[in-house]
Amino acid sequence: MDIWEVHLDESTDRKFYINTVTKEKTWKPPRLFIGVRDMKDGPTANTQPTSATEHLPSPNFSPAAVQRRVKSGAANCDRLSQTKSMVLTDSSPLKLPCLQPLEKNGFLNKAKITDGGKKLRKNWTSSWVCLEGNNIEFYKERKQQTLASLKTGCKTENVDLCGAQIDWAKDKSSRKNVLQLTTVSGNEFLLHSDDDSIHDWYKTIRHVIDKLSKKGGSTSGISIWKSSSSEELNRSEGDNSNKSNPKEPKPEHRKSLILRLNHSSSDTSEKKRVKSRLKKFISRRPSLKTLQEKGLIKDQVFGCHLATLCRREGATVPRFVKLCIEAVEKRGLDADGIYRVSGNLATIQKLRFVVDHEEKLNLDDSQWEDVHVVTGALKMFFRELPEPLFPYSFFDQFVDAIKNQNYTQRVQCVKRLVNKLPKPNHDTLRVLVKHLLKIIAKALVNLMSSQSLGIVFGPTLMWPEKETSNLAVFMIYQNQIIDLILSEHIEIFDHEEQ
Repeated sequence: MDIWEVHLDESTDRKFYINTVTKEKTWKPPRLFIGVRDMKDGPTANTQPTSATEHLPSPNFSPAAVQRRVKSGAANCDRLSQTKSMVLTDSSPLKLPCLQPLEKNGFLNKAKITDGGKKLRKNWTSSWVCLEGNNIEFYKERKQQTLASLKTGCKTENVDLCGAQIDWAKDKSSRKNVLQLTTVSGNEFLLHSDDDSIHDWYKTIRHVIDKLSKKGGSTSGISIWKSSSSEELNRSEGDNSNKSNPKEPKPEHRKSLILRLNHSSSDTSEKKRVKSRLKKFISRRPSLKTLQEKGLIKDQVFGCHLATLCRREGATVPRFVKLCIEAVEKRGLDADGIYRVSGNLATIQKLRFVVDHEEKLNLDDSQWEDVHVVTGALKMFFRELPEPLFPYSFFDQFVDAIKNQNYTQRVQCVKRLVNKLPKPNHDTLRVLVKHLLKIIAKALVNLMSSQSLGIVFGPTLMWPEKETSNLAVFMIYQNQIIDLILSEHIEIFDHEEQ
């Protein structure tokens, strides 16, 4: 039996142990050792060697078996120290426990994804992992394992494996060979290694968990928390012992969390039940017409067919078009670049919402004081018509008419097509042309000629039903058609009141 001595390093206030036979020096106390040390000129303090209580002497142990060794100042040491050693000299063999604590350490990549059931952002870090007894300890550096025995606060994480679960993580990370460790406190860790040592870690941790499970007996009282969930799962779920116990009804606010849990048979049945309820709700929902009749949904102005809107309002020209024209003529005929300059899009969308959802519209309100917002809303109204002001069936005919080389014939062809337009389209176009003529009359101030207005309203009032590669060419024809109508408005509208 080796005899060990306990010494105190006064420079660092750390204990070290020396084998009196081999002169081996270590900072970690031997397992089969029980001893005390005397501080210099101070009281006696008990040392705390690891596993000391696990190796108590047998009942036949006598005080004669204790040897006292005193190291005086005459020795080769530079300082005075006094040590006492208690060595078991009984020849009878010691009874060691059957379950020895497993130890394993090494560097692993660690990511904590859940803390107490609360989901965390995954952040991989390299950690020095130590497995001893029923605990796993994570250190930032390898040297902290030694410092942790003397100073507190060096451990970054301490995990108790009692009641824990470990398995291979398949959908928690894109990395291969990743372990998922779940504790009873609701913490989840991902462990990864770049080599095949992760398989040894899995076997070792699994072995410790199984040993603790057998040693602690039934774990029916231990509960595991699922990640990103407030629902508690029992480890003995599915055991025959629990089949007799009826499940407690879940609160209503927890039912929505089932969709976020891991896939299982219960989750699948719950999803099917929710899906069937949604189908029944959709099948029983009222139609759009019913909601409109009850006044729950108001008929919109933007995006409505021109004929439908005019029929609903009992007129041939939409009320919103008239209001915009009146507002522009009241305060915007002299505005530079009228209809060419864009207004604030957010304010235009706000105006659109008011038009669609409110009964009364007052464009004289201060929030619509920018005339470019009103002109922008009017152009948006024409652009969002399901069918443009010049219907699709007339587009090719207007293009063919504008291609005519004879100017007189060109005007007559356009006149004939304008007169063929549906009543709402014809009257709305006539009112709009009358308004644009007032803008042209002040072209020296607002710098908007018939050509400029043709460029603005060409693609706004007419476009082909199907987009083709000739879009740029068609745009030129669109501009020329509007320019021609503005220039020959008297001839085209048969001297109608403008």
